[in-house]
Amino acid sequence: MNFTVGFKPLLGDAHNMDNLEKQLICPICLEMFSKPVVILPCQHNLCRKCANDVFQASNPLWQSRGSTTVSSGGRFRCPSCRHEVVLDRHGVYGLQRNLLVENIIDIYKQESSRPLHAKAEQHLMCEEHEDEKINIYCLSCEVPTCSLCKVFGAHKDCEVAPLPTIYKRQKSELSDGIAMLVAGNDRVQAVITQMEEVCQTIEDNSRRQKQLLNQRFETLCAVLEERKGELLQALAREQEEKLQRVRGLIRQYGDHLEGSSKLVESAIQSMEEPQMALYLQQAKELINKVGAMSKVELAGRPEPGYESMEQFSVSVEHVAEMLRTIDFQPGAAGDEEDDDMALDGEEGNAGLEEERLDVPEGLH
Repeated sequence: MNFTVGFKPLLGDAHNMDNLEKQLICPICLEMFSKPVVILPCQHNLCRKCANDVFQASNPLWQSRGSTTVSSGGRFRCPSCRHEVVLDRHGVYGLQRNLLVENIIDIYKQESSRPLHAKAEQHLMCEEHEDEKINIYCLSCEVPTCSLCKVFGAHKDCEVAPLPTIYKRQKSELSDGIAMLVAGNDRVQAVITQMEEVCQTIEDNSRRQKQLLNQRFETLCAVLEERKGELLQALAREQEEKLQRVRGLIRQYGDHLEGSSKLVESAIQSMEEPQMALYLQQAKELINKVGAMSKVELAGRPEPGYESMEQFSVSVEHVAEMLRTIDFQPGAAGDEEDDDMALDGEEGNAGLEEERLDVPEGLH
């Protein structure tokens, strides 16, 4: 059924009164605030009854006023701005009343009751019966209609009810639905908050484990560097010992060669002596020196392969293979505090690679 809108012209500024009325509407029940009116920390206002309905829906375990059990309070979100309101054990009765809004409501009602300042009355008129107001509700067709439509019109065989009754009923249903929806939104927001906290915890734990992992691998690298230094020192010592021995032999053979060369030179000069008597005076001594020089036994030369350093070869293939088997150890998650203490001390550094990582026994 279609309806037309009719207006009764009244004196006074109805537009300003309408604007004022809009500011006095409770966002829960969608009606004018009913006293007492409470003000939330976010400066929005609610009927205390509506605030209590939302609070009870968000805190089903909270004890009602007058209960012998002492409650620890609760929380709910403002339906206007979603600001979280935290209440003490008094619940909504601990919220401050907004006396200013209550006084404005009283003044508004007084002004609205005056004929000169009454707001323009707006009524839906029946389209089929233009002079009839819409004053009943058809329960069968679920539409508002007029009395004449019920008597001999389109709704004469339908079940009807007074319009105010259905109006109050549906407003109550809508208000309850809004309260349930607000409470459901609070629960969803709580779940979102929890999941955001989980995300933050995951990031924190991952950052911490990455730091521990880096420290332990740095410890492994330090162990490898230390061992490498020890092996290089052993190799350098062997190198120095062999070089000293060979260089000593070189000096010994050099000294012998130098003495032998000088003796050869003296013998050649003696053989060039033309006078036999003079030659014979020196020949015997030279013959003895040459014979003695030829019989000198020098230190043996280095044995074959003495120069080889292959004994200092290192096989790391099996070690590298074991390093590749390093993996996480979920069972060691409870030892994190002990690990942190070990990271701060020098004594703990030697065993870090064993505490949180599955290090093969061959690397210990």
